[in-house]
Amino acid sequence: MRKLYRSATDKQVSGLCGGLAQWLGVDSTVVRLVAVIAVFFSVGSVVALYLIASLVVPKEPIASYSYDDPFSPF
Repeated sequence: MRKLYRSATDKQVSGLCGGLAQWLGVDSTVVRLVAVIAVFFSVGSVVALYLIASLVVPKEPIASYSYDDPFSPF
C-alpha cells in the first residue's frame, strides 16, 4: 500500500499536487490542471480542501543515506 505524501521535489506551492500525482501514477501537470479547473467551477471549496490537505498530508520523508553513497556524511 502506497502512502500519500506532499512531494519534496515536484512542488509549486506546497507539493500536494506533485505528491498526489506520484500517488496516482500520472503526470503532475494533469493534476495541477484539474485542480485549477476545479477551482474555477467550485465556490471556494477546492481552495479550502487544498489548504486543509496541505496541513494534513505529511511531507515526503528524506531518503536515508547508504554507506555506498559518495555524498553520505558517514
